[in-house]
Amino acid sequence: MVSHRFLLKRLLLLVPVLFGVGTLVFAILYLAPGNPCRVILGQRATEQQIAQCVQNLGLNDPVWVQYGRFLFDAAQFDFGQSYQIARGTPVKQVLVDKLPVTIELALYGQFLGILFGIPFGILSAIKQDELTDHVTRFGALAGISVPIFWSGPILILLFATYLGWFPTSGRIGSTIFLPDTWMLFGTELPLTGLVTVDTFIINTGEFVKAVMANGVTAIQNLPSYYSWFFSAVHHMFLPAITIGVYSMALVSRMMRSSMLEVVRQDYMRTARAKGQGAKITILKHGFRNALIPVVTVIGIQFGTLLGGAVLTETVFGIGGIGTMLVSAIGASDYPLVQGTVLTFALLFTLVNLGVDITYSYLDPRIQQ
Repeated sequence: MVSHRFLLKRLLLLVPVLFGVGTLVFAILYLAPGNPCRVILGQRATEQQIAQCVQNLGLNDPVWVQYGRFLFDAAQFDFGQSYQIARGTPVKQVLVDKLPVTIELALYGQFLGILFGIPFGILSAIKQDELTDHVTRFGALAGISVPIFWSGPILILLFATYLGWFPTSGRIGSTIFLPDTWMLFGTELPLTGLVTVDTFIINTGEFVKAVMANGVTAIQNLPSYYSWFFSAVHHMFLPAITIGVYSMALVSRMMRSSMLEVVRQDYMRTARAKGQGAKITILKHGFRNALIPVVTVIGIQFGTLLGGAVLTETVFGIGGIGTMLVSAIGASDYPLVQGTVLTFALLFTLVNLGVDITYSYLDPRIQQ
């Protein structure tokens, strides 16, 4: 059980981290060459128009005033409006639309990495220097070495073009349109943005029963079959495999190294000497202790997947936040860059908070 004191201390440590990231982002963009108003108004804008824009945005204020205003707005998740990529649209709304795409891709990639990486790592450690170990290690080395910009097109060429098993791009069938909201008891509820989750929820029988039980006879935008969900899973499979192979290889190698260290400990030999079976000894005593460094890798890897999904999104035509960030940097869309980087930092710190909590569960001594 995680103590409240330990959790509170970890939450308080997030504040200076986010403050430091926010300061660094502001400093880099403040010192960057160019005038944001020139980007907003275009090259044909007159000097008077640019001067008026600078005054409206407060860019002629002292740097400490701009810095304070930036921190105050960032604390409220108010990053202003996009200059170029989504001109006139609040950055918060752009993040709400794009961020779930990348999060969904990273979650499935990480899930596949954990699902296969941990068992392969354990098996490789148990069968050390045997054929199984050599095959697993070779596969992990290949998974780490093969870049996404090569493995993605290869998977498309093999499974989409030649075999025709999976689509080449997109998140869902082109004939399917997901609404922004659904109707529940006469009230509009927003979807999560995770296409596989949304298509599953709006088709589930429990959702229909809950609506009908409250006297609602007409449900807007609710299909009567699961074809939408299967279409979403069908489209997500190849991108998840592409981004999950690297995660699986890294987790597998880390799990193998950690397990090899654990199985040589005295308490493991003592358990075996008392007559306990090999499988029970590994699963009951070895697995939990070997998992601690692996959890660190998983947490760091998830943050890497969030930022490194750009290639996967580009190859498979998935318009996520990673692709948008690259476009925003190229277009000098400063508010969008600031909002995206700070959002990434917040997500990364929350993931590391989850790692710390998992540590304390696996080894309660860490709380001390």
